[in-house]
Amino acid sequence: MSGPLDGQGGTSGTMPPVVTQSNLTPQEFRAAFRAAHLGMAVVGRDGLVRTANDALGVLLGTDPARLQDSPAAEFTGLRDDTRTWLKYREVLLGRRDRLHCTRRLRQAGGRGLWAEVTVTQLPESHDALLSVADVSDRRDLRARLRHVRMHDPVTGLPNRSLFFERLAGALAAATALPGGTGRIGLCYLDLDGFKAVNDTLGHGAGDRLLTAVAGRLTACAAPGGHLVARLGGDEFALLVEESAGTQQLIDLAVTVQTALQRPFETAGQQLSVSASIGVVERPAAGTHATELMQAADTTLYWAKADGKARWTLFDPERNAHRMTRQALSRTLRPAVERGEFALQYQPLVGLADGVVRGVEALVRWCHPQLGTLGPNRFIGLAEETGAIVPLGRWVLTTACRQARHWQLERPDGPPLVVSVNVAVRQVWDSDLVADVAAALAGTGLPPHLLQLELTESAVMGTAGRPLQQLRELSDMGVAIAIDDFGTGYSNLAYLSRLPVSALKLDGTFVHGRNPADEAIVEALVQLAHRLGLTVTAECVESAEQAERLGRMGCDTGQGWFYSRPVPADRISALLGA
Repeated sequence: MSGPLDGQGGTSGTMPPVVTQSNLTPQEFRAAFRAAHLGMAVVGRDGLVRTANDALGVLLGTDPARLQDSPAAEFTGLRDDTRTWLKYREVLLGRRDRLHCTRRLRQAGGRGLWAEVTVTQLPESHDALLSVADVSDRRDLRARLRHVRMHDPVTGLPNRSLFFERLAGALAAATALPGGTGRIGLCYLDLDGFKAVNDTLGHGAGDRLLTAVAGRLTACAAPGGHLVARLGGDEFALLVEESAGTQQLIDLAVTVQTALQRPFETAGQQLSVSASIGVVERPAAGTHATELMQAADTTLYWAKADGKARWTLFDPERNAHRMTRQALSRTLRPAVERGEFALQYQPLVGLADGVVRGVEALVRWCHPQLGTLGPNRFIGLAEETGAIVPLGRWVLTTACRQARHWQLERPDGPPLVVSVNVAVRQVWDSDLVADVAAALAGTGLPPHLLQLELTESAVMGTAGRPLQQLRELSDMGVAIAIDDFGTGYSNLAYLSRLPVSALKLDGTFVHGRNPADEAIVEALVQLAHRLGLTVTAECVESAEQAERLGRMGCDTGQGWFYSRPVPADRISALLGA
């Protein structure tokens, strides 16, 4: 065979010496080629091997002489994909300087290896130098390191990183795979009460329990080939690619819960655990991995909130309500500053004479997108976020200012008390006494025309600073009323110790028609009167109820029979001011 290693080449007769970067002579290059530990071959423009060194023969498990005149692309896998094949041909034809790729090669006997294949144009020659380096050990090490990085050390399951990688791949494949369902499903579960195992038996026992749980989850997922991953702590996920529908996910969740109900043998003890599972199933098109996990996390929270040890299916309407709730929570404080709230007033009417004795101030949120919202939509959020403090100050001041206005409008009329609701957090997180004093001083409203309403659960058991504040307010002349009386502790012993001046009976007593309810109301009214308290019946909806409550001794009534909550000008018209 003639070629560049022999100083001959092609059809043009004697070729010029091959000049390398190290300026080797042809003889030196030939010696280096044969002695090199790197597998190499010289390949002609036709793709056939002109000569191969011993190292390449050893690498491929064959005699290097047998490689002569064979297509190099065959034993290097360069034909495996069109793109690489075209680049290889460009190098052989001198249109490209170099090709570098990694290929899976087969040795004689069927053993495989990973190799880095490089093809480079030889200077001043029509031939190319092919080199093949065994990188199997490097790839194996890289694979082992990746396995460690992408798997949970306790259970051996894929970890959060690998789970999200597989999830992203599944979403992409589901939308591109022809003939598939195009859907994806997820069961996201959390072990109920796992922390108690760690706290009582130690983290070693907890890890063994997690490993046992992982084994059962894997068994549940195996028939369908679903991915099981530990996302952290006691949280696991089962990914269903190409989901057949919601029922498949529900069946899987039921299977998982059944499997986990059997006791676990851990550290010589039998442990029982349950799991709360959030189930999400939907079309893959338009779904992002983060969005899917947020839905699963929300659904898992619902399962926990609904009582644990159960599965819950994602509900778009329930989620929309949650999103609205979160949006309201974020904008509450700015809404107070922007003045988006308004007060409406509901009369408190004497049951004996029909005279309006007072009004209860009820706050409304005039939301720019959602319209008018009642207090049941935002007061709980305001308490959670602390926005109740600035909102409560605004309500207090606005109600006092309006009450003072009515007093000035009708100087000779009977006194009209304004009743303002006070949340528990206002008592604890703000100086309520200072807030009330500032509102009264700023509006000029006499203290005896202001009544503060606290729920029974907030007042009963009050001690320390809150009790001191209530006493200071009472000493100031402000009336204290217990709202929704009868729905909380109903510990009557507290009534003699608290600075309370009025009870507001919950509507359940007003609507009750059985003798027991009437007996309870009569007893409460008699007790309240003996303690010097007045009694208001809430939720009065008919003349018959008003007459009956008046007969039982209630002092005032409040409800739709008299008036719905209305703006201040409607109260002025009602008073004839």
